[in-house]
Amino acid sequence: MRVDDFDFELPRALIAARPAEPRDAARLLEARGAGPEALRDHVFGDLPGLLRAGDLLVFNDTKVIPARLIGRRGEARIEATLHKREAPGRWRAFVRPAKRLKPGDQIVFAAGFEAAVAAKGEAGEVTLDFALDDAAMMAALGRHGAMPLPPYIPREGGPDARDRADYQTVYAAREGAVAAPTAGLHFTQGLLGRLAAAGIGASFVTLTVGAGTFLPVKAERVADHVMHAEWGHVSDKAARAVAETKAAGGRVVAVGTTSLRLLESAVGPGGSGGAVAPFKGETDIFITPGFRFRAADLLITNFHLPRSTLFMLVAAFSGLAGMKAAYAHAISSGYRFYSYGDACLLYPEVDG
Repeated sequence: MRVDDFDFELPRALIAARPAEPRDAARLLEARGAGPEALRDHVFGDLPGLLRAGDLLVFNDTKVIPARLIGRRGEARIEATLHKREAPGRWRAFVRPAKRLKPGDQIVFAAGFEAAVAAKGEAGEVTLDFALDDAAMMAALGRHGAMPLPPYIPREGGPDARDRADYQTVYAAREGAVAAPTAGLHFTQGLLGRLAAAGIGASFVTLTVGAGTFLPVKAERVADHVMHAEWGHVSDKAARAVAETKAAGGRVVAVGTTSLRLLESAVGPGGSGGAVAPFKGETDIFITPGFRFRAADLLITNFHLPRSTLFMLVAAFSGLAGMKAAYAHAISSGYRFYSYGDACLLYPEVDG
C-alpha cells in the first residue's frame, strides 16, 4: 500500500480551533458502511441511544501534562515538546531549532528550571536531562509549561489558559501523556451518567499518548513508516470487564484510537482464543488495512488528517471505501476535524 492511497482534500478551515460548547454538543457521524444510507448525522449527546445496554465503553484515562516549553540557549529561543519520559528528570523531546544544539548545551526555561542536552537523535529529537525527580518535574511543568496542542491548531502566542481545561478529558487520572486521547474530549459528567443509566458499562485503560502521534508520514510506502512506542497498561479489572462483556453478548466500544490500539496490543495469541489479557509495557502497534481486529467491536473517534496513521487505522477498521465516503460526507456537511473537532461512531467493515 502507498501512503497516497490515504490522501484526500481537506479544507484548512475545517480543522477546529476550539472545541464545541458544551463538549457533548459536538456532531457525531454514525458510519455503518460505504453507501449514503449507511451514514447518519447526530450530536454526541445522542450516544446513549446509539449503543445498547450491556455494551462496554473503554476509555483511555491518561492525563495530559503541560509538556510544551519555551527556553533559551544563550540568546537563541528554543521550543521543546517533551514526548517520552526515560527516567526521573530525563525526557526525549522534539526541539526547534535543533540543528545547532549539541550534547552538553544548557537550555534555560525559567529560573531554577533548566536542562542539559544529553543526546541528539533524528528529526529534531533530543534527550534532555532536567536533574529533577518526578514530583519536582511535574511541579515545574505546571508552573512553566503549556498544553502541547498539535501544530494544526492555530493559536497566536501558543496554547492559552483555556486549553488547560479544554485539552483534557473529564476522567483524566494518570499523568504522562503529551497528547490528548481526543475522542474522550466529547464526554461530560452528565453524559457519563446517562450512559450508565442506560446500562452501558465503562472501563479504563491507560496509554500515555506521545507527540509522535502528530508526526507526518514521510515514507511513500505504508510499510516503511516507523511508529513511536508508547507505554500502556490494561489492568486485570479492565481485561476481565472486556471478557465478561463479550461473554454476555455485549459489544466493546473503544473510545478513541489510543484505547483501540492498546486493547489490540493486549490480545493474547490465537491459541488462547484471542482474549484481551492484562498488559503493561510499550506498544508500537501500527494498524493498517488487512489487520484482524479481535478486541474492539465499535470505535468512537474524531476525524483525522489525510495521509495520517490514524486515518489508516480507521480505514483498517471500517474499510477504506467506507471511510472515504464518510469523510466526503463530513467535509461536504461542514464537520470539524482533528483534536477539537467532531466525532464519528464507526462499525467494522463487513466481509464480502
